[in-house]
Amino acid sequence: MDEAGISASGGGFRLGVDSLDEPPNSRIFLVISKYTPESVLRERFSPFGEIQDIWVVRDKHTKESKGIAFVKFARSSQACRAMEEMHGQCLSPNDIKPIKVFIAQSRSSGSHRDVEDEELTRIFVMIPKSYTEEDLREKFKVYGDIKYCTITKNKVTGESKGLGYVRYFKPSQAAQAIENCDRSFRAILAEPKNKVSESSEQDYYGNLRQEALGHEPRVNMFPFGEQPSEFSNFDKSDSRGQEAISKRLSVVSRVPFTEEQLFSIFDIVPGLEYCEVQRDPYSNYGHGVVQYFNVASAIYAKYKLHGFQYPPGNRIGVSFIDDGSNATDLLRKMATQMVAAQLASMVWNNPSQQQFLQFGGNSGSQLSQIQTDVVLPSCKKKAPPETPVKERLFIVFNPHPLPLDVLEDIFCRFGNLIEVYLVSGKNVGYAKYADRISANDAIATLHEKILNGVRLKVMLADSPREESNKRQRTY
Repeated sequence: MDEAGISASGGGFRLGVDSLDEPPNSRIFLVISKYTPESVLRERFSPFGEIQDIWVVRDKHTKESKGIAFVKFARSSQACRAMEEMHGQCLSPNDIKPIKVFIAQSRSSGSHRDVEDEELTRIFVMIPKSYTEEDLREKFKVYGDIKYCTITKNKVTGESKGLGYVRYFKPSQAAQAIENCDRSFRAILAEPKNKVSESSEQDYYGNLRQEALGHEPRVNMFPFGEQPSEFSNFDKSDSRGQEAISKRLSVVSRVPFTEEQLFSIFDIVPGLEYCEVQRDPYSNYGHGVVQYFNVASAIYAKYKLHGFQYPPGNRIGVSFIDDGSNATDLLRKMATQMVAAQLASMVWNNPSQQQFLQFGGNSGSQLSQIQTDVVLPSCKKKAPPETPVKERLFIVFNPHPLPLDVLEDIFCRFGNLIEVYLVSGKNVGYAKYADRISANDAIATLHEKILNGVRLKVMLADSPREESNKRQRTY
């Protein structure tokens, strides 16, 4: 759901856009009753910590609640604990339907994640190379029950690389560790080990990060047919291909720089996750670490910004930080994702190819497979076409709609689906449900998720009368 747009249409966050995700994972997303007032939310969630804002999403015409709300806490651990303890609870004795609580997505990426999501329970830390796994466990067990600890080691020598991972049982424990551990550990949430960074790749093909922040989309860094020369030179005979490749970059400069300056330089390449300046007490040089959401961004940034003069006359050095990843696998995965995106773009821009792929033979059946990191329920039977419609959902696709067979496969999984259809010539569609609970489950599971490379926005649709009035307008 486009929070900025809803905010503008009827009483949104009072916090500025830049404050919504500070600190990260400090907002919760709620699926509640349409009749739950803000005062009840404040009363039930204030025991978990300082509430900075509460936002009940309302219909822009009727001003009635849509059964969705956000609560912004001052600390990530507070939001995580609220999610853990309130998910599946009833807010009042009169409520018959329990609420659903998730950590709200950041405005630059990601999706609503549940309590068990590894992304919220596994942290990445920088440690002394002398540390053993037992040392690491001893340091971090004070923040909660630890599921496992691992230390990244050189595959050849077996020596520690000074990097470690700690997996907790609860998101609130991981958040407590990040908030309270010594700053020398530079603790952050680690990406899931098996995560497919589909949302990150959309930074290239849809510029969604810039759109979510309300900025004009940047020019595509990889327009198809105009592949950067740096990538064309990545073959086996090139010595650079033997270099360790990762999403993390080391930045060195003879002139010290601030985090703001480092960010402004490397944010030129879409997909920047975080950057950090490291102080060297024994020299005046500038040192920094930059991490991107995906390997493609890191590679492009390395070969575009290595030797960049900042300030003029001072060249910065950029190199990969070896994190033990297999460079061949990373490049193969990146190439596969870029080819898949190019194919999707070609198909959508050519109606004849699109029709063939949607309705013709094996190609269509391959495209109908759902590729996503969202946990979807199993398929359920559709409701009969003559069933009365209890709720309609409005669906927005970016960068292009999904095929109808894929949409039916996705939206029927919540039960009681009557029909799903696309609006001709538009990147939007509708889903009709015979049950409001099924519709709300679809919103909670699919809103702002990426399926088959397409980001979905799923929200309650306006009444047909209101939409009819909209179509009569002239601009």
